[in-house]
Amino acid sequence: MYAYYCFVGKHKVTNLKQLLALNIKQHRKKQGFTQASLAEKANASTQYIAMIELGRKFPSLDLLERIAAALEIDNLDLFSPPPFPAENIKKLQKAFLSDLENEIGKAVGKAVQTSVKSVVNNYIIEENSLINEQ
Repeated sequence: MYAYYCFVGKHKVTNLKQLLALNIKQHRKKQGFTQASLAEKANASTQYIAMIELGRKFPSLDLLERIAAALEIDNLDLFSPPPFPAENIKKLQKAFLSDLENEIGKAVGKAVQTSVKSVVNNYIIEENSLINEQ
């Protein structure tokens, strides 16, 4: 079974109802709306908006469209996972490059060590063969 989840802030979202709830809440706060003012603009009750934001109710398509219009966002934004913050991408890049550098360092060190052992072994073999020839 395919499992999908994303993080909205610190919340792990595992279904559309949770994603919708968190997106409405985030967009509402971003606009500076209270639940009451969003409810008024979307022609819904404050209690119903609260239940949607808690993930306990799922609105009709008509109400979804009114909520999106009240929040001045596209309908699809209600169900879109949030973009990955640029600062997190930079942290991941730094961690990746650091790990890559460490792994390359280990690989180069191991290759050098193997080469040195090979050279030393060849030198010992040649030295032993010279000693045996005398």
